Amino acid sequence: QVQLVESGGGLVQAGGSLRLSCAASGSIFAINAMGWYRQAPGKQRELVAAITSGGSTNYADSVKGRYTISRDNAKNTLYLQMNSLKPEDTAVYYCNANLVRWVGAGLTDYWGQGTQVTVSS
Repeated sequence: QVQLVESGGGLVQAGGSLRLSCAASGSIFAINAMGWYRQAPGKQRELVAAITSGGSTNYADSVKGRYTISRDNAKNTLYLQMNSLKPEDTAVYYCNANLVRWVGAGLTDYWGQGTQVTVSS
């Protein structure tokens, strides 16, 4: 089994900061790309930021310059530093990992349970 556990969400005022973490555990041979997605009420889930195993990153235009994604490969942990938060950043944030569970296995996507981020105006 593989588990992704997010933490760090909460309520913050506009202009504030939060740092999300996502720890992957279980039967994991290697993790390829990891990413953060978010879903606001009534909207589709969208990619916020992603990072490869080598550290290459990409961001949604709406968060560029405000969010920073990073990962600690030794700890199988993903982070998202969110600064200058806006009310429109309010959503449930989900962690995603594209990983190989054992040698010879294919790549499979796993998701965390989500963590709520609420930004008040």
